[in-house]
Amino acid sequence: MSCGTSIAREVKLLAEPVTRIDADGIFEGYASLFGIADLGKDVVMSGAFADSLRKRGVGDIRLLWQHDPATPIGRWLSIAEDRRGLKVRGKLNLAVERARDIHALMRDGAVDGLSIGFRVERARAERPTGLRRLEKLDLWEISIVTFPMLPGARVERVKRVKHAREDLADRIRASASRLFS
Repeated sequence: MSCGTSIAREVKLLAEPVTRIDADGIFEGYASLFGIADLGKDVVMSGAFADSLRKRGVGDIRLLWQHDPATPIGRWLSIAEDRRGLKVRGKLNLAVERARDIHALMRDGAVDGLSIGFRVERARAERPTGLRRLEKLDLWEISIVTFPMLPGARVERVKRVKHAREDLADRIRASASRLFS
């Protein structure tokens, strides 16, 4: 950095670790959020993934660990844009040792970041903010990562056995989130 400027980093953590989960390895969250600048000043716009999802389908988008193409850890069950961002649901392949390790880390709340791997097809630079608005992306992978470039891109829930009271609480939280997001 020059001229004595510094960038304040923001860290967002889960309020509490997700501790009780099923053994199936299913999780969900947001891999990208629309209209929010990441740490590299990229802003994904609503609709940016639509063509790619239509062309590739969920089966051709890889689930990786830390963007390493040599480390696939499962598969995506669903990937879709909603009004908030790119909502994903994945399943870790628990027959793979690395996936079991990641599953344990997710249960403990130690790893919960999501990050997208893509090729830019259309973007526009904004002056003087320096932001790059990503309007069309070719999505080819989504990774579970330790530090996501977009701090809000997180695993939100790991599937687990719920009691009726917990299910009601989750539905109330989801409704409140939709109302106030």
